[in-house]
Amino acid sequence: MPDGTAPLLQRQDCEGGVTRLTLNRPDSRNSLSFAMLGALRHGLEEIAQDPRICVLVLAAAGPVFCAGHDLREITAHRNDEDAGRAFFDAAMHRCAEVMQAITALPQPVIAEVQGVATAAGCQLVATCDLAVASEAARFCTPGVDIGLFCSTPAVALSRAVAAKPAMEMLLTGAMVSAAEAQRIGLVNRVVPAAELSEATMALARHIADRSAHAVQLGKAAFYRQRGLPLAEAYAHCAAVMTDNLMATDAEEGIGAFLGKRKPVWGR
Repeated sequence: MPDGTAPLLQRQDCEGGVTRLTLNRPDSRNSLSFAMLGALRHGLEEIAQDPRICVLVLAAAGPVFCAGHDLREITAHRNDEDAGRAFFDAAMHRCAEVMQAITALPQPVIAEVQGVATAAGCQLVATCDLAVASEAARFCTPGVDIGLFCSTPAVALSRAVAAKPAMEMLLTGAMVSAAEAQRIGLVNRVVPAAELSEATMALARHIADRSAHAVQLGKAAFYRQRGLPLAEAYAHCAAVMTDNLMATDAEEGIGAFLGKRKPVWGR
């Protein structure tokens, strides 16, 4: 358990172009306090500007992945002159900025979920590009249980899973198992707890071994085309494919495939 001087967010740069960011507030269930959201935003900004990083793994210390917003912090601000409105507004906007920064990050982001992810913590998992979960992981959006519908988590959840399972989670607040989360598309893979980090890192390294240029082009195009009508989506992605074909990595990759050799990507 970290002491008062431990960083809220721990960064570990691994071999092969993979970096890990670990939420480091296990004593408060890795809740997304205003300070934690600021640390995440700063960490993402640094990673976005680092060409050595091909894939980001987002993990958490302790038995809980993330319990969502810090309800003690929220309650304390009810004593403000405006009963907390300014702080609540700032916190929700900062959280939205962090979630959008994950989507906008050039590198793919994989959530490594070892335990419970609730409310904005579930939102964080849904926002990541991929998610690997322990068999012990659980997910819920329980705002309705405390008179607070999880409206901002709904933005990410409704884009990760189909409408009806998303609405069931939002309307009931019921806990969803890792297996059910995989079935509805909230996570990609479920593995035994002892194999979680190994499985996540294997997936991260597999992606990092591909052309970083192509992966980053592809991630951006994927999210851009989702909001477009069909014809516009094809037009946009056709232009991206043309740009991709003009890149050195595509020339190298096609040449390596035809020559039956391993490609050497530019970094």
